[in-house]
Order: sequence, then structure tokens, then C-alpha cells
Amino acid sequence: MIQAGKHPGKTNLTDVDNGVNILQYLTKRPAALILKHNNPCGAAWSDEGIGTALHNAFWCDRIAAFGGALVVNRPLSLEAAEVVAANYFEVVAAPDFENGVLDIIKRRKNLRIFKLPALGDLSRLPESSFLDITSMADGGLIVQKSFVNRIRSVEDFLPASAGAEDGSFVSARAPSAREAEDLLFAWAVEAGVISNSVIFAKNGATIAIGAGEQDRVGCVELAIRKAHVKYVDALVFKERGMSVYELMLKAGTDADSAELLENIEERAKKAKAGLQASVLVSDGFFPFRDGVDVALRQGVQAIAQPGGSLRDMEVIAACNEATPQAAMVFTGQRSFKH
Repeated sequence: MIQAGKHPGKTNLTDVDNGVNILQYLTKRPAALILKHNNPCGAAWSDEGIGTALHNAFWCDRIAAFGGALVVNRPLSLEAAEVVAANYFEVVAAPDFENGVLDIIKRRKNLRIFKLPALGDLSRLPESSFLDITSMADGGLIVQKSFVNRIRSVEDFLPASAGAEDGSFVSARAPSAREAEDLLFAWAVEAGVISNSVIFAKNGATIAIGAGEQDRVGCVELAIRKAHVKYVDALVFKERGMSVYELMLKAGTDADSAELLENIEERAKKAKAGLQASVLVSDGFFPFRDGVDVALRQGVQAIAQPGGSLRDMEVIAACNEATPQAAMVFTGQRSFKH
């Protein structure tokens, strides 16, 4: 611990731990995660370096990033340090820090700074599971093996196909190279999201994360709503230096602010909050096609999900009926986290 700030609490430590849980599957590129209360609120990886990855992860959900834990798998760069210095984080964990970085981020006196060299070499971690222990209210324990992601490359995805007793058969188109890479990235992040959950992603970054919902279609709807709010907020902040909620407050009494808000809302709606041409992953299979249909209406082009539903044929048919036709692959495993 390079700087303790306000002494780290349990959530700070478990956020970093869940960052490790995700980053173990994202070792081939510089990757940045921002976590809050053990869920990622923004994640990205980029061949352009940690600075770009952090920038993209931050703008996935600028609001939720406030007070979050930042975990990266490459030395924190000067570019990334400027993002940290300009915003409020509680924790930064990195394998190392480039020259001058600590001088910049230590200006945040309450920031907890961890130097964890093993973050830069997590490739061996996924080769074995660990004991996952849950304490019960009466003192009992549930002990099970941890989840181990079987999707390590795009070749590990399974074709999405299903048949019926009457001999009918359907299959989905395979994803393009770009779609497959985004599905690979999003499925890795999914390992650290509390179930039920879905993730929308594009160009190596999350767009919206729906977590902890009781039904799958509701989870998709929640993520879409989050994507819209965060998209509007990003436009408002970049153009006016305030949050969308501050603009909403001003719009109640100021006609110009109301007009601006309406204009930005329309731009976000037209852009489908950045979800057009995105991909979607789901930690569990779709029991009905409704969640897929909702996602496809936002312009999703490819989906990865475990498969194994009694209605797989209907779910695949939803992708085939989309215009343009959407891709789907199976992971062959659920990614439940509770």
C-alpha cells in the first residue's frame, strides 16, 4: 500500500479482488476497470494503452465512477494519472506506476493506492478454481468451486443451433471478427457482474451493464435505460460541464435549459444511446425470446449466451428475423455470480 488515504474498508478490498477476477481473462491487452460495490460500472481494453482504456471505461458511466475503485493490468501511465487526478476515486490498484504518476495521484490525499505487481501477470490464474465460501445466517457454510471461464479466445464460442422433436432445425449466423472480439471482451467482464446480468459493449468497452435483476428481460430493459441516461449525461457534461440531473433541475425554471435538454434527449434517442451495432452478453440463457427482441430493437448485432433453454429455437429465430440478421453464439456455460 503506497498511500492509505482513509484506511481501506472491506468494499475497497473486495472491489479490487473482483477487478482481479475479471482481469485474469483480459490479459492480452491493456485493460481498465472501475468498480462500485463489487460490480464493474465501466470496463475497457485497448491496444492504445492504459490511458485510452481508462478513458473509455470512465465514459461508460461517469456518474457511477464517482468514488469507485480503479484496477488496471498494466503500469498506470501519465495519461491515466490525469484522469485519476481530475476525478474522485477511492482506490487505484496497478502492477506499477510510470515515472511521475505517483506525484500526480498522491495529490488526492484520501486515495488508497495499491501497487500489486501480480496484476501484470494474471495469465496463470484462470487455470484452476478456488474454494468459494459463503457464510449463512445461522453460521453454516456453502463451499463450492469458483467459476472458471471456458471462453479464452473467439474460437471457444459454440455455434448457436437448436432442433426440435419434429426434425426442424435452426442456426444463427456467426459473428464477424469485430463482433467476436467484443463478445470475448464482454464475456470476460461478465464473470464479475452479479446475476442476473447482461452487458452491452462495443469497440472494446462496455456501454451499459445491467446487474442483479430478478428477470432477464427486465435486466435488458434496465441496461438500455442506463445506457440512455449515461449517454445524455456525457453529452451534457462535455457541452455544459454539469450533470444531466443538474440540467434537469435548471430546465424546470429556465426555458433555454429546457430546450437544450430536449435537444440532447432527441440526439441520444436518434443515436440509440450508442447501442447501435453493439454486442450483448447474458450470464444465463434466455428463457424466452423477449429479452433478445428488446435488445435487437436497439440495434444489437451479436449476442453471446450460454444456450440450453427449452426455447433456444425461438431465441435463435429472433436473431434470424432481425434486419439486418443478428449473430448469436453459445458459451456452453453459465456465468452466475451471487
